[in-house]
Amino acid sequence: YIRRLLEMEYGDVLDAEATEYMEFAVNGADRMRDMIDDLLRFARVESEAQDPEPVDADVALDHALQNLELSIDDHDATITRDTLPTVRADPNQLEQLFQNLLSNAITYAGAEPPSIHVSAREDATQAVISVSDDGIGIPADQRDRIFQVFTQGTRDDDSDSTGIGLAICQRIITRHGGDIWVDSEEGAGATFSFTLPMADSDDTPPTTTV
Repeated sequence: YIRRLLEMEYGDVLDAEATEYMEFAVNGADRMRDMIDDLLRFARVESEAQDPEPVDADVALDHALQNLELSIDDHDATITRDTLPTVRADPNQLEQLFQNLLSNAITYAGAEPPSIHVSAREDATQAVISVSDDGIGIPADQRDRIFQVFTQGTRDDDSDSTGIGLAICQRIITRHGGDIWVDSEEGAGATFSFTLPMADSDDTPPTTTV
């Protein structure tokens, strides 16, 4: 919107160099807005949290995929999945968790269209859910840093990422008493895994229309 206004008002008087500076300024403003939005999401992990309840992780994943539909189509991404369990979680935060991890996998896929798989394994007390991709991967010395705010690891400067998405994921999982980690090799993809408590056998997740 700001770019269009500036072009309408000054487009006929700006030379190429001035136009380039305008692009830098507008892109910087867009990036700052995105960063503020992500910082608000980071803060809301605690301030707007709901009590954990039985959540069908398949339904949470469905919602995340719907939210990312345009990005998935734009990047020609292929996403496959196993059947996921019912866990105890804040339903909105589980959806946000899936959305952030899938968006991260799409953004850093490299030159080829992204190929992503969501899987799960479980025991009587907890589920381990994993999001695996075949993207650019992460060097060993950066795997711990990527969960810190404003850290992008191997991410290039041309990315639209604010470096907050994975920090939000860690904060969500920490709030749920779980763990999150990454297994990766540079240039050989990455698998982000997290743990959540299983719902009790007598818990029934609420019916949700997708």
